[in-house]
Amino acid sequence: MQCREELHELLRHAGLTVVEDVRPGSLFPPEAGWRIARGIAAPDGAVREAVDAVWWRRLADATDEFLVAVLGHRIGGNDAWWTRVRYAGDSVPGLTGGPGFVALSLGGQVLLAEVPGADGPRVTALDRLPERLEEAAAEAGRETEAERAEVWAAVPGRPAWPLHWAEGIGFNPAAPDELLIRLLDVEVGFLHGCDRPAVLDAAVAHPDPQVRSRPADTFRPKLTADQWIRLIRAEPLPSRRVLWAERACAWGFELPGDLYDDLLSGPSRAQAAELPGLPAHHLPNLAADADARVRETACARWEDLAAPLRARLLADTDDAVRTAALLAHHTTVPMPREVFAVLPQPRRALEQCRLSPELEAELARGGDAEVRRALAANARLSAHSVAVLAEDRYDDIRSAVALRSDLNEEQRAAVRYDFDPTSMSRTLPWVEGLHDDADAMRRLAVSPHPLIRRSVARARHLPPEVVERLARDEDRTVRLFLAESCDDAPAEMLLEVWRWWDGSFTHPDRPRSHPNFPRAGLLRYAGDPGGRMRRLALDDPLSTPADVARLARDPEAEVRRRAAEDTRLSPADAVRLLNDPAAHVRETAMRHLRLPARVLAGLLHDRDTACAAVTNPAIPVPVLHRIMAAAAAAAAAAQR
Repeated sequence: MQCREELHELLRHAGLTVVEDVRPGSLFPPEAGWRIARGIAAPDGAVREAVDAVWWRRLADATDEFLVAVLGHRIGGNDAWWTRVRYAGDSVPGLTGGPGFVALSLGGQVLLAEVPGADGPRVTALDRLPERLEEAAAEAGRETEAERAEVWAAVPGRPAWPLHWAEGIGFNPAAPDELLIRLLDVEVGFLHGCDRPAVLDAAVAHPDPQVRSRPADTFRPKLTADQWIRLIRAEPLPSRRVLWAERACAWGFELPGDLYDDLLSGPSRAQAAELPGLPAHHLPNLAADADARVRETACARWEDLAAPLRARLLADTDDAVRTAALLAHHTTVPMPREVFAVLPQPRRALEQCRLSPELEAELARGGDAEVRRALAANARLSAHSVAVLAEDRYDDIRSAVALRSDLNEEQRAAVRYDFDPTSMSRTLPWVEGLHDDADAMRRLAVSPHPLIRRSVARARHLPPEVVERLARDEDRTVRLFLAESCDDAPAEMLLEVWRWWDGSFTHPDRPRSHPNFPRAGLLRYAGDPGGRMRRLALDDPLSTPADVARLARDPEAEVRRRAAEDTRLSPADAVRLLNDPAAHVRETAMRHLRLPARVLAGLLHDRDTACAAVTNPAIPVPVLHRIMAAAAAAAAAAQR
């Protein structure tokens, strides 16, 4: 990497021998070193006019080695790495007077740093670093109300990072709706996770189309039906209007009839004709439309078309329309060999059409494996052909047959299917369609096929005996899906799943956030060998601030992060965790409500922490408004 090579060259030029680049591990992190060098949560007496050779010898100790990071030369695009160097000289290395550096002794006891400042370089020299930081944290934690008020009265002040504030302020839970509505004119990234009705109302009514579209263009939109409709109506581009209509329908929202009229009258009529909720009274016009693409789309609603319309489409002058009509027609009427033979692309017929008995039997026993693979997915296949394909010589064909909805579980057990238990699983649509059928769930819960049992486990509610059975399933993914999706999952199983699963992108924090997850008795895990279980101790109603303080010093980062989330964490411990080796622990501590105002204000004015710090709900609302004003002014200046 070029940045690494440039850093190593700079260090060699300063008289240092590069040994290796290292992650902090359990060491003090470079990011915290930069922060202390800038004077944020730094011990008293850390600032000096210069650092002589004596300090450098103390830094290198008997090994002649220490760790260093140089401003503007970040390895991996962040400050996560130290570079271990060797220095055997008796004078001061050539780092002084450069772009800025922070250096740490291998034992973590001595910190030297020099960073640029408004009044010239700021030099920091500290020994007994862990002890001094503990003292500084305790002192910061004794902040009075008067001191806090004085700090906030001076914010935002200078220097500042207002564009970083713009990026983060929308994620502050204490920010009022009116502030977030003003933020729409500055930065809209926060809309990806926003669920505030008033803010979303303002977003979908915003004059800027990029702002209007942002709440809809997310993984899980929080828009209501009314907001979707207003968003669609406000969109000036016909293609985008149809796109938002498709998104709304995909999320289960119904559109009003006049909106369908509007979408079908525009230039994106062909795309609008594909909307799944399109009222049937539009079909006659679609079937007779001048655009062949629209007529082809109408064939997808074959059952809703009157017989004369079907006949017209079967005789259409356009090849694609006739083919679509033919395929739709033969979903109920068996397709003879002579029709099949002239199809330009027969795969769709193999997958979805009802075939004549003679043709079906011939294809099911034919020598073309691709034909048999397509047939295996055809829901209209006869029982005889299904039985033939269930004994196919190819594993994937038999495996497709094993997942058919028309097999009973005895028949399914007789199929020699292939299944990789580590592969990604998706809920089978036909099983999902039966989730509200208790008898079907009882029957399928004993299926020999893990994917069917996994699909059952995705039901929101299940009969008690099904829950009990799936909670003991030998396939742990079945138990995982039950923990993620089923509100009836038992506490014991949820606790078992927690030992090896911490939540997915689609089901964050499950199983721990499950309503049945146990809370009482979790303190017994405070001394558990596994850090995952120790994390649970603070969820126990009987846990105390002393337990929080103890786990804030746990050897595992995830446990410390859990302590950093706890409202009972002391202000001193919140300050101390700002120096944690793990970035996610530091960021969690930056958002803690009890972080002293003086420290939090310093974080707001630091390049590396401004964006995270502005999300802290302890910042008073009037201060948030002043920060917002500074961010808006900076954004406007950047656009000039």
